[in-house]
Amino acid sequence: MLCVVLVRILQEPAQLGLRLCRLDQGRKEGDMIEGARIRLNGWQQAAVAVGSAVGALLDPRRADLIAALGEATGRPTFERVLERMKKSPEGRAILLERPRVISANVGHAWDLPPNTFGAAYAKFMGSRNFSPDDRPPVRFMDPEELAYVAMRAREVHDFWHTLFDLPTNLMGESALKVIEFQQMLLPMCFLSVIGGSVRFSPKQRSLFYQNYFPWAIHAGMSSVDLMCIYYERHFHEDLGVVRKRWGIKPAPPPPKSNASQAS
Repeated sequence: MLCVVLVRILQEPAQLGLRLCRLDQGRKEGDMIEGARIRLNGWQQAAVAVGSAVGALLDPRRADLIAALGEATGRPTFERVLERMKKSPEGRAILLERPRVISANVGHAWDLPPNTFGAAYAKFMGSRNFSPDDRPPVRFMDPEELAYVAMRAREVHDFWHTLFDLPTNLMGESALKVIEFQQMLLPMCFLSVIGGSVRFSPKQRSLFYQNYFPWAIHAGMSSVDLMCIYYERHFHEDLGVVRKRWGIKPAPPPPKSNASQAS
């Protein structure tokens, strides 16, 4: 049965939840998360973790597998984040209101003045033809409050790209994963950095560890608790002002001689 689950993870992620649901009759639906959440027993959780890790290493474009890996290995992390949010005024407001980063809620960012954080986010999304509705739902996390924290961490990812001025290529994603690990100690982020660096060319690897990695370590440590920011309430504010308030240092440009290697 373990082998069957691993194969399903790699080949049919959309069907995996339904398969596991039948195994333990643990299907639950949250009113703030699309689709079904699946309650896993110990071996099922291990199967999801191993299978999604292998699949994500084989194909880093599989956002569904990366998401499943984060959920299967991240419960202690999200429990710590939840406790931090409960101690923060903005964090408590997030937990109370449970905002979702979806088009219906953030579409007004496209109409804001160009100097604002919201406009910068809209430009980041629009220039890449990204939609905030594309994030996969949380499936392997309970209770609902913890599932929301996991979903929130997933949905603010593009806010962090915007604030740290990081591209969405392999180097940019790897650098952001370093920051996410610094902020949350999420095992998936550490594994993603390892997997990403394996795919770098020798010159890209040298550029990453000499230029981006040290910056990302410092950036993750010097910024405020990024999970306790109600970003949507700050869309109308100047981008430079919120960066300074939150201790965010944008990514350094690559050295001119290596600029072409960063793509």
